[in-house]
Amino acid sequence: MWTLYIINILALTSYTHAAANLYGKFAWKSLDYAFPSEYSRTEALYTGDFIPENNLPVGIEIWKNKMFITVPRWDKGVPSTLNYVPLDIAYDESPKLIPYPNWETNKEGNCQGLTTTYRVRVDECDRLWVLDSGTVGIGNLTQQVCPYALHAFNLKNDRQILRYQFKDDDVNANTFIANIAVEVGHTCDDTWVYASDELGYGLLVYDLKENDSWRFEHGFFHPDPLKGDFNIAGLNFQWEAEGIFGIALSPRNSIERLLFFHPLASHREFVVPTNVLKAKPDKDSYHKFIALAEHLGHSTAQTMTEDGIMLFNLVDLNAIGCWNWNDPYDIKHQAIVAKDDIALVFPSDVRVVDGNVWVMSDRMPVHLISKLDFNDVNFRVMFFSLHEAVSGTVCQNGKTGIHNAILPL
Repeated sequence: MWTLYIINILALTSYTHAAANLYGKFAWKSLDYAFPSEYSRTEALYTGDFIPENNLPVGIEIWKNKMFITVPRWDKGVPSTLNYVPLDIAYDESPKLIPYPNWETNKEGNCQGLTTTYRVRVDECDRLWVLDSGTVGIGNLTQQVCPYALHAFNLKNDRQILRYQFKDDDVNANTFIANIAVEVGHTCDDTWVYASDELGYGLLVYDLKENDSWRFEHGFFHPDPLKGDFNIAGLNFQWEAEGIFGIALSPRNSIERLLFFHPLASHREFVVPTNVLKAKPDKDSYHKFIALAEHLGHSTAQTMTEDGIMLFNLVDLNAIGCWNWNDPYDIKHQAIVAKDDIALVFPSDVRVVDGNVWVMSDRMPVHLISKLDFNDVNFRVMFFSLHEAVSGTVCQNGKTGIHNAILPL
C-alpha cells in the first residue's frame, strides 16, 4: 500500500516540469442563448423557460468552425440542450449559445427531438452523433419524459438523418448515459456507437448497418467501493455509485480496434476489443474484457489521438493527464500535462482537434452540492498545444508495441 502511495505522489509531481501553457477561448459567468429576439428572451425569463443559474455546460465537440456545447436539463429553465458557438467570428469571450440544429429540435417535451444530452461526437463522415437521455432533473428528481434515443445529424446541411430508439432490454431502471464513442469501418454505413451506462452498469452498442442495438454487462463496469470519496473545489462528497463513464477508441489504423473505459468511482482502466462488442454478448465474451492498471485519479472523459496518445481529465486534481499506448498502462508511464487550480476546476470534457487539446471546465460539484457565484467566471473553454504538452514527458515517445503493452499475444 505504501509503495503504491509513493508511486502516486511521484507521478503527481510530474506536472511541475511538463504542464503546457493554457489559453482561454471562452469564459462565462452564466450562460445565455441567441434567442430570436430580445422580446422572446424576456418572455422566456418571465415564464421560467430560461433560468440562467440552472444552465451548466458539460460537453464539447468541434467540427470545422463550430464548437458544440451541451447543457443537460437538470432543472427547469434550460431552453436548449444541444448548442454551438462559431469559432471563426470576431472575438467574443462569452458568446451566446445557438441551438443546434434549431429551437424546435431542442424544445422540452419534443420526443422526436432532444431533451437532455451530455457528450456528443463527430465522426469522419461529417456526422454529429447525439444520445438523448430523455430526462429532466437529476438524482432522485429525475423524470424520464422521453425514451433513450440516438440521433445523427448531417453536418454539411444540418439535417437530422437518424433517430433510433433503444429497446426496452437495452436499458434498466437505473440507466444514466453520459458518454459515447463512434467507430466507423470501411464505409460510412459500417458504423457502431458505444454508450456507457454509468448508473445501470452496462455498455450499449448500436450497429448502423443492421439498425440494431444490444447491451453488455460486466463486473468491470461497476464502481470501486474504495474510490467513492471525492474532494473538489474545497468540497468533500461521495459519488460511490458512479460506474462506467469515460470511454475512448484506439487509433483507426490499429491492428485491432480497442475501446478503453473506466468507472468514475475508480482509478482503474479497462479495455475490450471492439470486435467483441460487435459480436453481441455470449458465454465467452466476459473473459475478453481486460483489466489494466490504475491511472492518476478520478476521470470523467478521455480521448485518444491517431498517434496513440490518450488524454484524460483528472477531476480531483484540476488537471489533464496523458498516456502513450505504446507503453504499458501504469502510473509511471503517465504524466500531468495541464493543471490550473482556478481555470480547470472540474474539467468535464476533453477533445483533440488539429493538434490542440480542448477542455471544458464547469465547476460542476459546486453547482450540484453548493452554489455558484455568478459574479465570478464559472465556465471556461481552454486549449493548449498537444505537442508542447507532451514534449519531454513519458507520453512523447512510446517504447513498445500495443500488443506487448496491453493485449496478450
